[in-house]
Amino acid sequence: MPKKETSGIVISNKMNKTIIVAVKKQISHKKYNKIMIRTNKYYAHDENNICNIGDTVRIQETRPLSKNKRWTLIKLINQI
Repeated sequence: MPKKETSGIVISNKMNKTIIVAVKKQISHKKYNKIMIRTNKYYAHDENNICNIGDTVRIQETRPLSKNKRWTLIKLINQI
């Protein structure tokens, strides 16, 4: 089974070797058919502390690394 991958924007890097990534997705309301934006926050492992706030990154699902961390950093797409 392939691991999930997604991309998002770093919103916090205050923890050591951990970043918080906000992933936005568009969904359609079932009744009104309005396009809505939903945001999920994922804790991701950043081994070398290379990410800063505002960077666009690609993350991949992994085994549980802590209570909240289930994702790991694959690639830094856009650096600010």
